[in-house]
Formats: sequence, structure tokens, C-alpha cells
Amino acid sequence: MNASGDTPLLLDESDVPPVLELNAAGRSPFLLTCDHFGRLIPRVLGDLGLPEDELARHIAWDIGIAGVAETLSKQLDAHLVAQRYSRLVIDCNRPPHVASSIPIISEATTIPGNDGISREAAALRRAQIFEPYHRRIDEIIDRRNAAGRPTVLVSLHSFTPVYAGIARPWHVGTLYHRDTMLPPLLLKLFRAEGDLVVGDNEPYAVSDETDYTIPVHGEARGLMNTGIEIRQDLIGDQAGQRQWAARLARIFTGIEAELKAEMLI
Repeated sequence: MNASGDTPLLLDESDVPPVLELNAAGRSPFLLTCDHFGRLIPRVLGDLGLPEDELARHIAWDIGIAGVAETLSKQLDAHLVAQRYSRLVIDCNRPPHVASSIPIISEATTIPGNDGISREAAALRRAQIFEPYHRRIDEIIDRRNAAGRPTVLVSLHSFTPVYAGIARPWHVGTLYHRDTMLPPLLLKLFRAEGDLVVGDNEPYAVSDETDYTIPVHGEARGLMNTGIEIRQDLIGDQAGQRQWAARLARIFTGIEAELKAEMLI
């Protein structure tokens, strides 16, 4: 079997399912998604030609966000949907047609297992990892709509403290595109904390070409939505993850109360 996974089956019985769900019965209006939660690689793809130290880096997953997402899900009583497989296999927050969907180079690192991948192998990655994750998010939103339950989409991510040799000053960023309701409210509350450098669409901004979860599940479906990026050195250990989950839980509890008071949810 070749490194690009040009095989009729990508995931087999020895591989875990791509979608992780926690607190599916949670009563919160917030639906949490985590596109880069895990860094698993299907067994048939081996290590994609990379050493372990590369696979532990941010190029493979969003360091620290899994612990934040799990704890926040419990504290908010919110449903969490997460993707277990590495973004190097297929990035579940990229439109499938863009080059960064299955990257040949990530930052300065060449991904040998993605070089020369066939259309059929790429289609398998979409069919067995990307599509089940996004299909499940769709199903959850459909079910909530049918039950008359409000859904506010929150996409959780983390970012590197330094990129291309330049230090990033932000502790946290609010990411958005078309939603004019939730992001300004979140920015206001982050800034009110008093001890944070807050990014307004920094260090990234949402767009139709660079993102998938917010444009497709949030904007296209008319849901209030926001992305959150937390700097990885702040959530690199369990203590930091707990602290940030507690902070976010407090802030989102306040947001829920304000949205209810304004009869928006």
C-alpha cells in the first residue's frame, strides 16, 4: 500500500470513528465544534512520512483545544462535536477544493504522504473523514431545529504564539465573517476581562475560501456563530485548559442571559 493511501478503504476496524461527541443531551443553546481536536492518522497511512516531533506540532492539530473543549462542554452543558483525525490527513475546516484541504506543505514542513495523492485517495479521505464530521453537524442542527431549540454555533481553535518568526500578541481572538450579532458581544466581554489582548478577526479571519464550518453550518443556515482562537502557550497544560474553559463558560453564560433577555434565543 502506498503512502498516499491509494486503497479502496481508508478506515478499517482498527481505526476509531472520525467523529467524537460529548454531552449530546446538553441543554445549552451553544453547539461547540472542534475541527482540529485530534491528531490521529489512519493506520493505512502510517505516519505520512513524518517524524513524531512534526506530528506533535500545530501543523497536525490545534494544541490544547481538546482539553478546553471537553471541559467547556461540561461546564456549559453544551453538545460538543469534534474531529479526531489530523488536519494533515484532511483539514475539516477547509473547503475540499482548496489546496490546503490535503496539504503537501504545511508551514515549512513537506508532507510526503500527501505528495502525489491521487484523486481517488483524496476522495476517500473526504468520504470517510471530512463528510461524516460535517454530516453529523448538519444532523444535529436539523434535530435541534425540529425540536424548536435554538442553536448558536461556536467553533473552537488554538493558534501558535509565534508564526514565521513573528510573535503574536493576542491571548484570544474572535473570528467571524457575516454574523453581526454574536462576535461584537463576545469581543465586548473579552475586552471587559481587563487582562487580555483580544484579536478582532486576528490572528485569522473567516472567509468562504479559508474556512468551512462557520460559512456552511453557521452562516448558510442563518445561525448566530463565532470562531474562537486561544493562544497555545496559554492552554498547553491541563491547568491552562481548565482556566480558559472556566473563563469561556462564565462569558458564554453571560452571553446566553443577554440573548435571552433580548429574546434572540
